[in-house]
Amino acid sequence: MEFAFTEEQQMIGETAKAFFSENATSERTRKAMAADGVDRDLWTSFCTELGLSGIAVPEAQGGAGLGQVEFAMVAEHAGAQVAALPLLGLAMASKALLAGGTDAQKAKWLPEIISGSTIAACAGTDDLVVDGDTLTGSFTLVPHGGSADVFVLGNVAGAWVVMRDAAGVSVTSHTTMDQTRPYATITLKGVAGDPLADGAAALQAAREAGWICVAAEALGGAQETLNRTVAYAKERVQFGRPIGSFQAYKHRLADMMIEIEQARSAVYWAACAVDEGAGDAQLALHAAKSFAADTYFKCAGDMIQLHGGIGFTWEHDAHLFFKRARAIQSMLGHGNWHREQVATMILGDAA
Repeated sequence: MEFAFTEEQQMIGETAKAFFSENATSERTRKAMAADGVDRDLWTSFCTELGLSGIAVPEAQGGAGLGQVEFAMVAEHAGAQVAALPLLGLAMASKALLAGGTDAQKAKWLPEIISGSTIAACAGTDDLVVDGDTLTGSFTLVPHGGSADVFVLGNVAGAWVVMRDAAGVSVTSHTTMDQTRPYATITLKGVAGDPLADGAAALQAAREAGWICVAAEALGGAQETLNRTVAYAKERVQFGRPIGSFQAYKHRLADMMIEIEQARSAVYWAACAVDEGAGDAQLALHAAKSFAADTYFKCAGDMIQLHGGIGFTWEHDAHLFFKRARAIQSMLGHGNWHREQVATMILGDAA
């Protein structure tokens, strides 16, 4: 493994940072929150103009043919602006199709998904009755499920591609804490699904991509909470001096920085381990998701407190970071579950 970014990777990171900083504005995010949680214009620009939506998809399927490290860099900078984009669904669905889809499914869906013309969502459940290729059951709390055009859905028996407008599909959108990534319940009643060739591989690849995506978003969000808090500390004056000059305040900022740097190492260790097919990839993934999510939640809370009264207002963006951080903590496995997996991998039966 290489523990330094290449020049190409640095360029990708800088490009993504500039794009999201300029375009994923608070005004646009709040407008998307009032609708279905997707900034459609930003999504179109991201997929077609920036061209990074297929960064981890092979060139044969219309992607850039790079890896999870490069995707994590993109997700990090999207998370830094709490961008209202269905990035998680893209990551999970595309990897599921690549790992377990048929050649026909890959040829049909991957170009549409990475072009942004089709929004995808991915989920698994134990509540699914399979009768041949006919599916009946419910998938709860599906991120951006209310905006998706196509679903990759599965259980222990396999995975299927299901169209939103297929007979027997109903979608119930929910009002959720993080309005930049709202959830929905997908209910299937006798729906004819298109089975993937290897459902188990598809769902495993989707989970791994999802963990990397949300961990990288958490890293970007945590870093941005620190950046904005440092800027505020230099501007806000109390008792005749900038509040950032007070020792207690500086200690809190230093604590945030230390946590973030540890999270950064965990996230890129996981992304690199997956790309390299390392033996400790699963360990790295569980560690990255749990550590980055908890770091983000801590830093988002510190941001609110260190901004004082203004940090508690709707007009300030601090609550956007806090809500995204709390949602990431809970989704795709809570931190305690991920830490249990780490303990089991290291200690075996002693765990």
